[in-house]
Amino acid sequence: MRLLFQAGTLGFDGLPPGGPPEVLLPFVKADPRTGTFRARACDYAEIVISLCRAGIPFEDRAKDFSPVDDLELREKITLRPHQEKALAAWRNNSCRGVAALPTGSGKTILAVSAIALLKRPAFVMVPTIDLMTQWAGVLERFFGRGIGMLGGGSREIREITVSTYDSAVLNMEFIGGRFGFLVADECHHLPGPETRLAAAMSLAPFRLGLSATPDLPDDRAAVLEDLMGPVVCRVGIGELEGKVLSSYDVRQIRTALDPDEEAEYKRNRAVYTAFLKRWRISFSLPGGWNRFIGLAARTPGGREVFAAYLEQKRISRSGRAKMRVLWKILSGNPDERIIVFTADNATAYDIGRTFFLPVMTHLTKSAERKELLDGFRSGVCRIIVTSQVLNEGVDVPEASIGVVISGTASAREHVQRLGRILRPAPGKARAVLYELVSAGTSEESVSSRRRTPAF
Repeated sequence: MRLLFQAGTLGFDGLPPGGPPEVLLPFVKADPRTGTFRARACDYAEIVISLCRAGIPFEDRAKDFSPVDDLELREKITLRPHQEKALAAWRNNSCRGVAALPTGSGKTILAVSAIALLKRPAFVMVPTIDLMTQWAGVLERFFGRGIGMLGGGSREIREITVSTYDSAVLNMEFIGGRFGFLVADECHHLPGPETRLAAAMSLAPFRLGLSATPDLPDDRAAVLEDLMGPVVCRVGIGELEGKVLSSYDVRQIRTALDPDEEAEYKRNRAVYTAFLKRWRISFSLPGGWNRFIGLAARTPGGREVFAAYLEQKRISRSGRAKMRVLWKILSGNPDERIIVFTADNATAYDIGRTFFLPVMTHLTKSAERKELLDGFRSGVCRIIVTSQVLNEGVDVPEASIGVVISGTASAREHVQRLGRILRPAPGKARAVLYELVSAGTSEESVSSRRRTPAF
């Protein structure tokens, strides 16, 4: 019997006349197109172990990787206690699992140590091009060798390769047999319907997921555990505050809408909530949002209702009082690096125009984004306004103040934004995250939900 890597799956050649051995039945499915049997590539390790334990001889033609004996660190790494704890927990789980560590606590260094330990070709998946180049730079520095990259116009495969999730999905069916170690940074992205394919089509027996916020709905959590392993180590921000991470405060500032804004908010809110009541729509029930969108699209007056929903949301998110408080924060901290977070591009650009500040959104080109971040790190640019792109994955240790103008109810987003200002830096003062909330609006419940976890 031979194991083969075939287009992102594990194929079998030379099976006994009676079909697959019993030990393979939990993994294989018949492929009616070819009259053969296949298994998921990600089940490779379990299949090999099962065959060996059963004493069934086989020839492994699926694996196209070998140990890399000269994969040595060029710089010595001394792990901090929380990193040693995470590495030990991961090793004790057969080098498979997810490490939940706060932003700024050294997840990248943990992965570098794991790569040096395993000495296997490694494939690192990240959500953005910015993170891909950032990871490649760190890996090249520590291993002193060229690092392959997939994404953003780059397509070079090397023994250590960094890829965006999107590029990994497109290429894994061709290269999934070439790597023994799979690293998924910001692995809470992995259980997406398409993204998960990248991990499923990889043979890699060793896997490490990294995230500050791996908590997911039950169905997606099950996918993440199936593909990467369980959460083997969890370290909270509070455990590292004032040691590995900067000390910090989270200060909520409630702002009142101006009288005309309040009147307009209440008018639009009444139109919107009356529609929900009329059609008995509850967003707490599955499909509630889709039902609202569908009814708003096809019922008389539905478009006006949806416009009212958007307007009341806009007013609560970007009231004029918030802008006045923002100005006090910006002008009162002339020596600090500040990131201003919004929930949408329109508000971010409005703030940029009002205060003559640089804005970074998903529309910002890579070259301009790099220029802005370089300027921020050097101090040439002291303040950046952003909608979503700085929520995760960008290393900006110089930031000491964050201002949340608006956001979602996601606890993950709140932790990610807090993480932007917690990275330690020489001479860095106590970090502060200001959260501006429009009093008497739906923002109060949104803020309450996203601040639920204890740090």
